[in-house]
Amino acid sequence: MTAQGDVPMRVLVLNGPNLSRLGTREPDIYGAMDYGQLVEFCTTVGADMNLAVEVRQSDSEAELIGWIHEAVDSFTPVVLNPAAFTHYSYALRDACAQRSATLIEVHLSNPAAREEFRHTSVISAVADGTIAGFGPRSYALALTAIASL
Repeated sequence: MTAQGDVPMRVLVLNGPNLSRLGTREPDIYGAMDYGQLVEFCTTVGADMNLAVEVRQSDSEAELIGWIHEAVDSFTPVVLNPAAFTHYSYALRDACAQRSATLIEVHLSNPAAREEFRHTSVISAVADGTIAGFGPRSYALALTAIASL
């Protein structure tokens, strides 16, 4: 799924609960970049790869599911940081399982190196891949993968 000619391929970057608090929420874990800077970073990285990146964040499971449905219906690739929903949202998992284009799970930190409850992802099994532990670069790596697939 590549961009055709000069027309950028649309990609949704979806972020789950508490990611709007980046920069102030546990910066020793999530880094100093604030959410606005993350949005700018993702759109700039995407534009360099001819991707039209739209970044969204919600603390609402229902809203995230609606956005996944939107992506499924429009065959739009997704970079998803499900945040805490990673570990228990079977509803979000079931929405992701319907994917019609690439879906990559991302995490700023490495959940496997953190508390035990973070070691299980219900999303990973229905994603094309998971990138974790590289801070904002996790998003850049996911966008690179989408651009190259």
